[in-house]
Amino acid sequence: MKTYQIHLIRHAMTSGNLEGRYIGHTDIPLCKEGIAQLHDIMDNYGDYPQVDAVFSSPLKRCLETAKEIYPDKEPIILNDLIEYDFGEFEGKTAEELQNDPDFAEWLSGSNPNKAAPFGDSQVRFNYRVCACFEKIVDAVIRAGTKNTAVITHGGVIMSIMTAYALPEAPMHEWLTPNSCGYTLRITPSIWTKCMKAEAIAECPAQTVTVDDERDLWDIYDPDNDEYDVEYWENDANFPDEH
Repeated sequence: MKTYQIHLIRHAMTSGNLEGRYIGHTDIPLCKEGIAQLHDIMDNYGDYPQVDAVFSSPLKRCLETAKEIYPDKEPIILNDLIEYDFGEFEGKTAEELQNDPDFAEWLSGSNPNKAAPFGDSQVRFNYRVCACFEKIVDAVIRAGTKNTAVITHGGVIMSIMTAYALPEAPMHEWLTPNSCGYTLRITPSIWTKCMKAEAIAECPAQTVTVDDERDLWDIYDPDNDEYDVEYWENDANFPDEH
């Protein structure tokens, strides 16, 4: 059976990332440290996957990352791959917002319909991102494009993985370092029935760890599956509405 791989890759670091600021729709470029880190990953941790097509958020930090990783590919720009709109929190740090009651309520996550002032709610953001990803998957299957890269933002990747990835995990477990990401394998029979995809690897292919040495990528072990793919291929396991 033909399958398709979609590689979700977070842009390289910006000055906002280094300063711990909420940067969503603000269009800032990569910083020199981010470009250096990206090249260090490519030099020391393995190549990024070879792809037939590249989709990208329209923001500079994603387009610049796409150019660094895939210089021979012209990215297809999708506006709905843009990051969360942080509204009045945009450009600020958590420390600067610590006395703001709106920020405290929003940060708690207790109400996914709670929007950042003049910004997104998690529900609205998820709806936009998921609708965009489903269009990408449908286009990839129709065109028969076996390997596709999506260069986007950390929040976008977390929403996609939470909604569609197998094995399933809560959103915070899909936290993605800059310049890194995940590979999803799309099996058309599974996607058609339940819109799920297998998380089969990290991008790039070798493990990347963060400062506290906690391995963020220990989610998929082909020799010790915590879920059964065949379950998702069995019509009997899904009600008619699937």
